[in-house]
Amino acid sequence: MRFTRSVLGATAVAALSLGATTALAAPASAAPNTTPQKVCGSGYKTVNSAAVGTLGTVYLAYNATNGNNCVVTIRNNPGLAVDMSSWIYVPATNEGDDDYGRYTSYAGPSYVIGKGYCVDWGGGIANTTVQVTGSNCGSLTEHRTTTTR
Repeated sequence: MRFTRSVLGATAVAALSLGATTALAAPASAAPNTTPQKVCGSGYKTVNSAAVGTLGTVYLAYNATNGNNCVVTIRNNPGLAVDMSSWIYVPATNEGDDDYGRYTSYAGPSYVIGKGYCVDWGGGIANTTVQVTGSNCGSLTEHRTTTTR
């Protein structure tokens, strides 16, 4: 299964409709110096990133000790809560994780075991999303798509 804009959009709508109370009641908050390592936890190192327009960056981090990948989307300028997301998916294992909600600073962390596999990942801030497919697979070339609604 490949993520597409329609799948991501449907997932975001479903996640927000099912968990809107939780997402709105407890938005993520962070100091301006938030880093992927602070959000993902000890042992994670950034292995890839993609700009979310001019609004922020979505980061892919990896922990070599446990084989987990982590994705977090961090705003350049934290402020009032806006729609944000982070997601990761391993096509070979059909495993994934995501976080969609209204946040002031960052979305995520989203975790999946990905050691030895290609991963698809991405995130969004307000009306801009980025999707990276076929990533971190050695010699294969990843594909990036940025969409602004």
